[in-house]
Amino acid sequence: MEQRPPMKPVGYWLNRADAALTRYVDGMLAGDGLTRLGWQVLNVIEDDPAATDTAVLTVLAANGEAAAPAATVESLVTGGWAARPAPGRLALTDEGRARFARAAVRAGAFRERVTAGVPDEEYRIAVTVLERIARNAEAAADAAGYAGGRR
Repeated sequence: MEQRPPMKPVGYWLNRADAALTRYVDGMLAGDGLTRLGWQVLNVIEDDPAATDTAVLTVLAANGEAAAPAATVESLVTGGWAARPAPGRLALTDEGRARFARAAVRAGAFRERVTAGVPDEEYRIAVTVLERIARNAEAAADAAGYAGGRR
């Protein structure tokens, strides 16, 4: 019976996929003055016309240190992508909306490229399994009292 090499753990593939996604998206959006994190912030603002800094930071908490999303929000405001219609509120500017739409075309093409050969059902299963693993790991860390909470 032929032995297969041991399967790499899920953490290995998560880290590798995240690094590859970030490298590509950062490169793809560099000409627009954006990063992957900036793109994610813009998506939150675009999805919620009444977006607040708190909502953006909550949605993006899993992306690392809180300072990174906060600094990214400010760079999007100073870069003309977003504005503050009221204290603590965020909205895309007209220019930001147009630039976002142009970048979204490239992002959609990239999404198709990285999911090539992955049927919709398998994609849904993969996301569901990763969500379950994340929730289980968060619950285990919370139950053990490990500091830091959810990132």
